[in-house]
Amino acid sequence: MRVRMEYDREGDVLDILISDKQIHHAEEYDQVIINYDEENKIVEIEILDASKMFRDILIEILKVPKRKIIEVT
Repeated sequence: MRVRMEYDREGDVLDILISDKQIHHAEEYDQVIINYDEENKIVEIEILDASKMFRDILIEILKVPKRKIIEVT
């Protein structure tokens, strides 16, 4: 399966679909949920409040124009 991305504008959720295997368990890290299969391989990454998250990242990038690597906390 090729990696696919789907955006739900109403829910403001970005889904990055990596595999078509069944989800067995998930881990949540703030706005990011990572879904795993039985073999502990990533099946899907869900980004909640995606527009806000990416807006915040872009704002940080634009604050420091000459750095090549930006750390966002």
